[in-house]
Amino acid sequence: MSKKEKELAITIENVKKSFKLFYDKPSTLKERLVFWNKKKSDKHTVLNNINLEIKKGETVALIGTNGSGKSTLLKMMTKIIYPTKGKIQTYGKLTSLLELGAGFHQDFTGRENIYFNAAIFGLTKKEIDLRLNDIIEFSELGEFIDSPVRTYSSGMYMRLAFSVAINVDAEILLIDEILTVGDQHFQDKCFEKLKELKNSNKTIVIVSHSLEAIKILCDRAIWLFNGELKMDGKTEKVIDEYLKVCG
Repeated sequence: MSKKEKELAITIENVKKSFKLFYDKPSTLKERLVFWNKKKSDKHTVLNNINLEIKKGETVALIGTNGSGKSTLLKMMTKIIYPTKGKIQTYGKLTSLLELGAGFHQDFTGRENIYFNAAIFGLTKKEIDLRLNDIIEFSELGEFIDSPVRTYSSGMYMRLAFSVAINVDAEILLIDEILTVGDQHFQDKCFEKLKELKNSNKTIVIVSHSLEAIKILCDRAIWLFNGELKMDGKTEKVIDEYLKVCG
């Protein structure tokens, strides 16, 4: 690994992401006459020609209106989906909070899901045993920790998912809009924990519509507009320009 790669957490090179949009086949004579020249599918480009480098220890926000490609880019960093063109590389152990409860088994209890989820992140049973009380305590789920997660509210899901993710000692943390779920007390608690992780030199990439939270937490903001990189720089400056167009 080169000196440059040792300093980087994520590299994104010439990335393009397209999805195929499929149309229903015409079923009546009228539909066949009206839509006779309609393609069965079209390509929709969500991201185009994205080039970025995120250094180790940076706290970076992805901002943009709905449909700008923020969450798609985050999912590609996690390798939930892959680029149509280009390359994304991550350097270091990675954990993500993209979809609440993703990876949870509905019939398992909260406690069982801690073991299940933490194992996916690469922890051994012994390592999970050592972290178990901290995870449960942070989640504030109390006696509900031994109830099936299908009985949980979205706020309880978030508590459990966040509590596991911050206790797996990952070097890179990817977060998509989770700070808007749950009660204000727990949102504040999560925010304080993220500030603590930032100060411990973790790399954090966060998607959020809460621009005030981003200003406090992030050193750098990346603005995506219609699937392309519009601006990349100091958080305050990027948000000011973003609000001029989208505010």
